[in-house]
Amino acid sequence: MTVDEELDLLAAHLRRLKIEYEIYFSNPQKKAPTDLEWKVLTLLRKFNDGNRMGFAQRFRYNQIAQRYAIYSDLWRKKSRIREEGYRRPQDALLSVQGVRPEQHEPEHKVHGVSQAAAAQEGQPFIMHCADPDGESEDVERLFVALSAAKEKTGEKVPGSLASFKSFVQKKTIEIRKQHGCAKVEYKVEVQDGKVRLRAKAKP
Repeated sequence: MTVDEELDLLAAHLRRLKIEYEIYFSNPQKKAPTDLEWKVLTLLRKFNDGNRMGFAQRFRYNQIAQRYAIYSDLWRKKSRIREEGYRRPQDALLSVQGVRPEQHEPEHKVHGVSQAAAAQEGQPFIMHCADPDGESEDVERLFVALSAAKEKTGEKVPGSLASFKSFVQKKTIEIRKQHGCAKVEYKVEVQDGKVRLRAKAKP
């Protein structure tokens, strides 16, 4: 089975797991879908190091892993409520909510899921670059961080990786020549609900 086929399988398992958990929380007699969740976690951990994947595959994996981290956190909260009963008014609301990842952020880290996928909102991504051609993987990570941030805020995701690399190459040369610096710092951050990519000279 190819990497793409296994990622397709992982995405299908996660969709099914979401449905199974919705059934579980609506039926007091239903057992938690632990076997299916184990299959999802096994695939997530298999690809966690990203060594077998190309850029597009790593980007897709990170999206799936982020969804699982969010779902898992909500399922954990709802399971606690199911076992302990409602202690607060908002618990009753949570117990009947559907899983809406845009409204939930994971409070716990999922073992085996890449750190980038479980990153908390609001933390800027910073990358120092001296030679974009020789630091291709770092530029790819910058592109992933920018794309993920824009997708989260509903903004248009940047174009191709190739065009982004060309932009970083030109920007790095321009800033290094203008300031006589050794490196350029690139930062992806969210301000006032908008994603900003900032570049500045670094000694």
